[in-house]
Amino acid sequence: MGFFDHLQKGGAFSLQPQKAQVRKVVQAKPVPKAKPSLVQSPASSSPRVPSSDRSRKTSALKARSVSSDLDARPSKRLNTPTRGRKRPTPEQRLASDDDEGISDSDASFEVRKRARTSASEEPDLERRVRSVKAFSEEGTRPFKMVHAADITSGQKAGKFKPAFGAQDKPAKILLQYPSASQKERYDCMVPRDNDDFRPIDDIVQVIESVSDNYIPEEEASEFNDETTGIKRRLRRALAVVSESQFREAVQDYNKAIDRLRTSGSLARHLDQVHRIGLPWVERILTQIYARTVSPRVESLRQYENGTDNVYGELLPRFISNIFKETKLKSGQVFVDLGSGVGNVVLQAALEIGCESWGCEMMTNACDLAELQQSEFKARCRLWGIAPGKTHLVRGDFLEQESIVNVLKRADVILINNQAFTPQLNNELINHFLDMKEGCKIVSLKSFVPEGHKIQSRNLNSPINLLQVQKKNYWSNSVSWTDVGGTYFIATKDSSRLKAFADGTL
Repeated sequence: MGFFDHLQKGGAFSLQPQKAQVRKVVQAKPVPKAKPSLVQSPASSSPRVPSSDRSRKTSALKARSVSSDLDARPSKRLNTPTRGRKRPTPEQRLASDDDEGISDSDASFEVRKRARTSASEEPDLERRVRSVKAFSEEGTRPFKMVHAADITSGQKAGKFKPAFGAQDKPAKILLQYPSASQKERYDCMVPRDNDDFRPIDDIVQVIESVSDNYIPEEEASEFNDETTGIKRRLRRALAVVSESQFREAVQDYNKAIDRLRTSGSLARHLDQVHRIGLPWVERILTQIYARTVSPRVESLRQYENGTDNVYGELLPRFISNIFKETKLKSGQVFVDLGSGVGNVVLQAALEIGCESWGCEMMTNACDLAELQQSEFKARCRLWGIAPGKTHLVRGDFLEQESIVNVLKRADVILINNQAFTPQLNNELINHFLDMKEGCKIVSLKSFVPEGHKIQSRNLNSPINLLQVQKKNYWSNSVSWTDVGGTYFIATKDSSRLKAFADGTL
């Protein structure tokens, strides 16, 4: 399973990532927790980290999709899904940095509530979220994108059937995004496999996200009123299995968005936004992944046994926390070494708005990363968002000149070295000499041995330039295990080495 399988949104609706984002699941029911394992990847000169055969789907499969049974019992009224479904079991985590009386030797996992993160969530006032072009006349010109209807037609058509119990293939639904861009085409279909892409869910989730993030407070009742609001009408249409009511609610939503965009209300509201919340980020990235990687995910499983290269993913919530911990800002540079299909590179450009780089050497992963990058630009245009610039480089990150150069001006570097060989880690250490002061290097394994001290005999070691913090991550943060663990943030700081040379350390 892949990058977005763990996602499950609140409200009356669940995401549809179980299949379209990854692989086919025979049964739509929770699976027993597997032992932590890493999946071997295709041969290459260094480990890479884009995707995993396992996923965080256990809790997601327990939440029923809004469109899963639209045609199963058309004669009966369906119950309206309830809000805020909680996880069936408490989350596991390591003790946090704020816990008193717990030493490193006591790092056993225990069940407890998630503690409040200490990372800052202050808005980046320099960040400009709105794309001026997307809200202008120029933004009305057609552009290439993967429509939802493209997923449910063609070779994939046999995997879907008409929704709402219809006998014939229904007419398409057009959905307007908050920008001046073209509408997206949807087929009013449901998957035959419970874990495949769900167009109805996608429509509802878009409307939910737009209502939550684009609508001024004085206009919100048209969308949020619990009796007559558009979101309530959508839920009612699904509950009574009425295609006509669903289409009418979508049409009224389209008209409302056109009116608010024409009046300038959407643009003015978005101009007051300086950060994109994680649920909003996940919604956009999930759409991109479902339209590009998911239909081709099997290409990532062409593993070669016997290699020391491993596939694995750091999941979006963990990545978002890393951004907060490192205080990454829109005017800075982010680099992901071993970027796989580009998930993290795109997340940094979208969530933070920074210049974002990635380097990957596996051909199949690079091909999918380029597809994602193309759809990323289209989706940002639909949503009216101005992301940071993205750069995806093919090849070995130790040898690519563009990567070697950007590392010299990078502010945050992510290295998922969970399965890197000692030789590769040592080669990476030599590159730290050229990184600028204050650069933060995030890794799953520390480049500095525990208890390391600067001494005369190791004075020339590059690791003396690093000040390391050990951090804990929660369960459901990485793809290869369900439990929490540790990661490290190393900051380049030459002051300690200088202090030692001056005799003050």
